Amino acid sequence: MAISKVERLVNLVIALLSTRQFVTAEKIRASVAGYSECASDEAFSRMFERDKNELRDLGVPLETGRPSRSSTVEGYRINRDAYELPEIDLTREETAAVAVAAALWESPELTAAAQGAVLKLRAAGIRVDTDGGDVVAPLPPRARGSEPALTALLAAIDARRAVRFTHRSSPTEPWSTRTVEPWGVVTVHGRWYLVGHDRDRDAVRTFRLSRIGDEITAIGPEGAVQIPEGVDLRGRVLAATSPAEVSGSARLWVVDGRAWELRRLGRSGAARRIGERDGVELEVPVRSWEWIARIVAGQGADALVLDPPELRAEVHRILEQAATDAGEEER
Repeated sequence: MAISKVERLVNLVIALLSTRQFVTAEKIRASVAGYSECASDEAFSRMFERDKNELRDLGVPLETGRPSRSSTVEGYRINRDAYELPEIDLTREETAAVAVAAALWESPELTAAAQGAVLKLRAAGIRVDTDGGDVVAPLPPRARGSEPALTALLAAIDARRAVRFTHRSSPTEPWSTRTVEPWGVVTVHGRWYLVGHDRDRDAVRTFRLSRIGDEITAIGPEGAVQIPEGVDLRGRVLAATSPAEVSGSARLWVVDGRAWELRRLGRSGAARRIGERDGVELEVPVRSWEWIARIVAGQGADALVLDPPELRAEVHRILEQAATDAGEEER
């Protein structure tokens, strides 16, 4: 399967970050996955020129220079001092959040491709810098969905083909089959979304990738999907996911030192002991009762609904359904 533009750009960045030397276009073509598919020198030159411009537009400090004193050919590298972040001082809670995010950044497919590019650079005589540790920066799979789903969607977008997949609007909803003309994949607030024209509903829709099944089937001929010129993918996702107006409030109890997601949403009140555990009451503004019910249920025994009773009943229903599903899986 053809490598997508996103994966090719990631491979190029990884390769150019792996060395302090300037690397010629010829060696980049031979060592970076995605360029070997070019049918001619002219096709590679056009593709590489577009990629360089795109990296610079994204703020990647791409530099040009001579690979050696005697060389007459221009080479390329990324200024690591300008690319890397300065020292960051985090609080205990922020450090914990970063640790959780880092644990999600696992992508065997991209790691294999990146290590292959580095190996080819070494074989080509390029001195690879390993002082900075691992330069592979994979994408967070749980936030974007599974690797096969993302790969299939990007390939369909590049080929301008429609796709068919299963999707559910929430973790507790049943799966449904959707047929979509994909326009692009973007990340908003740490989550990845597909934007496209839903043929079944004859309307533009956004789909969170983590709620799309692994099986993505491309349908129809290449070039059949027309992406509207100048479409603002990120703007459409923001419009679709923007929070609604506050419709009420919930009074919750959370155990000390736990349920940080709920603590960030609400205002702390009186300390209270329930059973053998100390905790605190929270007053949480609610925009979506379904959403807050899932958040509370996800905390397990670390959070309880004190009021309203309708929310407490919905959390109880979600937990009962989860227990039933777990029992069926064990059988």
